[in-house]
Amino acid sequence: MFLFGIEHEVAFLNKEGKFADFSHTKFADFNQIIERLPTYLSDYPQLRVGDAGIKEKRWYIEGFERFTDSDKPIDCLPKGIEIRTTIHSNIETVITELSESFRLLREVAADFGFSPSLTSFNPYNTIFEPQPSLNDYEIIRRQASPEKQTAHIPMLTYGPDLNISVADFSIERVIDIGKKLTFYSPYIVPFSYSSPFYKGGLWDGLSVRTFVRTGKRPAALVFVQKQEQLIDSTPSLTKIARIPAEVGRIEFKACDSCDDFSIYAALLTLLKGLVLDETLLGRATVPDAMLHQVSAKEGFDNEDIFGNATKVLQAAEIALGDDPDVNYLTPLKVMLTKRKTRSHELIEMFHRLSSIEEVIRQTYQA
Repeated sequence: MFLFGIEHEVAFLNKEGKFADFSHTKFADFNQIIERLPTYLSDYPQLRVGDAGIKEKRWYIEGFERFTDSDKPIDCLPKGIEIRTTIHSNIETVITELSESFRLLREVAADFGFSPSLTSFNPYNTIFEPQPSLNDYEIIRRQASPEKQTAHIPMLTYGPDLNISVADFSIERVIDIGKKLTFYSPYIVPFSYSSPFYKGGLWDGLSVRTFVRTGKRPAALVFVQKQEQLIDSTPSLTKIARIPAEVGRIEFKACDSCDDFSIYAALLTLLKGLVLDETLLGRATVPDAMLHQVSAKEGFDNEDIFGNATKVLQAAEIALGDDPDVNYLTPLKVMLTKRKTRSHELIEMFHRLSSIEEVIRQTYQA
């Protein structure tokens, strides 16, 4: 009935121990890693390759593509490497594949002096301005969708797409679930918070990514088959599927990155429970930017965020019933009990180490 997938963005430190972003990392630096990683022919056609030829494997360079006067890119300014899983009918095998793909990426990247490092917002750069500036063709291209208009934001952020779909659901029901996840997003995302750094120091909150991103960018995106099924909104709630495997897919896009993949298992289970739940009645076509900013600043210390996160988690657990996946929710219950997120741990490490690089170097240890 359910199908699952994950797209996970990985940031890196380079061999000098510096954060490897677009300001001093070239496409070729990451591409040498991609070239060494394997291709699985059985992945296709369920994984989209795209016109640029960058997305040919389970791993690809995430970045800002540059164009001259056609849709054929001439360059890509990199921010990191994305891992995407194939489509799975259960959560356990999604996490197994993601873990294996990450292991391979880490091993190959080490040969070129790169090490994966957890962050969900660029800890040093606060703006991305493409150089040279956009040409006339690129300016016109940027107007094609709300997401293209805000394409500079993802160059600073790192996070997952948590993908879920249900066989035989009508597109109306799938869109309704997308609206539901959009409404409850401010209460879901604190479970993932991992971006407490900004401008080379500590930010006064838990998730710079959420504070800057959600509202301008979607919390959830629903892939539909036909033009008439699209809903006009900014940011987008709906998008035309680019390959048949995307039709009916919901991408939950609002979470920070996690270096403990068991949290992804928990979050996918939470989404599954919310799909099944019929008691939570909130719906929104666009994310509540101000509420996301409150969530980003205070997390579970905010009583409204804490209370509604508890309500959402309990509703999902009840809806799952005796489904064995319900056990994956345990780490989220622990976070609620302690009112602590991964960001709290990163902040404590920073107080001890006084170096962002030293903190993020010690992530992905599990």
